[in-house]
Parts: sequence; structure tokens; C-alpha cells
Amino acid sequence: MLRSLRAVLIPTALLVCARAFAQEREMREAREARPDDAQPPARTAKDLIRKQEPLRVFPKVYAKATLENTRLVVNLATQRAVLLVAGETCIDTPVSSGKRGAPTPAGIFSVLEKIKSHQAATYGSFVDQRGRTVRSGISMKLDAAPAGTHFVADPMPFFCRFTDTGFGIHGGTLPGYPAAHGSIRMPEDVARLIYEKVRIGTPIEIRAE
Repeated sequence: MLRSLRAVLIPTALLVCARAFAQEREMREAREARPDDAQPPARTAKDLIRKQEPLRVFPKVYAKATLENTRLVVNLATQRAVLLVAGETCIDTPVSSGKRGAPTPAGIFSVLEKIKSHQAATYGSFVDQRGRTVRSGISMKLDAAPAGTHFVADPMPFFCRFTDTGFGIHGGTLPGYPAAHGSIRMPEDVARLIYEKVRIGTPIEIRAE
């Protein structure tokens, strides 16, 4: 009888263990296949910029703008710039200010110089003889040019300088976060609109919060 009992119990125990092992394997495979555990795809600059509120332009207010009644206010915390016309919002635009290693200073400034087609003195890309970009976002003070390449400065259209050290507002790429080298980037079309309505001496207020 003991042999008969063993003959029943041993196969039953083995079957239970096999089922438990199979269930554990299925659960592990399900966890590995869950979308939540998958690596998220890399975000593009277009994805990041969606975090910022879209550009707003008020044509009727812009039509009243003169070189004497405009003022620019930049908020570094919200990454926004507002062009005011006699205290009324004319343009409300996203910007990209200076990154952590080269922050945009806060304070009260004014337009010191206007250059319609300006180029960065230090920052740009290394380009090969066929015009292909080998490395972008480089600094001539920090980076050495790879063999067979030359430096091409970053364009800074509709540049309005506001510091003695060369920082200014200008048209440029907005990745959705502070990425500039002390200056303030905004969409090129917006930079042009602002360029046309400011003069040497126009106040620029840059707020940290």
C-alpha cells in the first residue's frame, strides 16, 4: 500500500511543481513584455517644444507699436518673452535662454546695438569640405576642429545686444528648454517683428522668476 501511495503522490507533486514553474515563467515573460517596462523612444526637439505655450501675436496692438512705446520683458523661469506696447501685450513668445553653464543674467537692461544679420563669434559647427556638418554646438574656446573640417558660425538673425559681454536676443532654434550661451533665442519671425519695433535704448527687463 505504501508503494501505491508513493506512486500517486510523487507524480502529483511533480505535476504541481511543473505547473508552478510554468506559471512563474509566464508571469516573468509577461512582465518583460509589458509596454510600461519598455524603453521610451527618444524625444525630439519638436516633442519638447510642445511643453511651452504657443506663440501669441496681437496684430491690432502691434499696429500701434512705435520705436518709443515698446518694452521687452523676459521671464527665465517660464521661458517666455513679452513685447509690451504702452503696457499692453503685443507679442507673447516662447524663448530659449542661457543654459546652466552659460546663464542669461537677470536685471534691467536696454538695447545697446542692433545687427540684422549677426553671427556668433565663438559658437557654431565644424563642417567638412562638402558642406556636411561633422559636429554642431561647438565652442571655438573649448573644441578642436577634426581634420578636414572648418568652423562655421551660428547665425543670430535680428540680433539686439543688451549686455557689454555680447548677450542679445535673436532668432534661433527652440528645443523647449534653456540651451543658449547667455543670449535669448526666439522664433526667427518673432525676432524680426521685435527687431522692427525696438531701438537703441529700448528697455529690456529680464526676470529670474
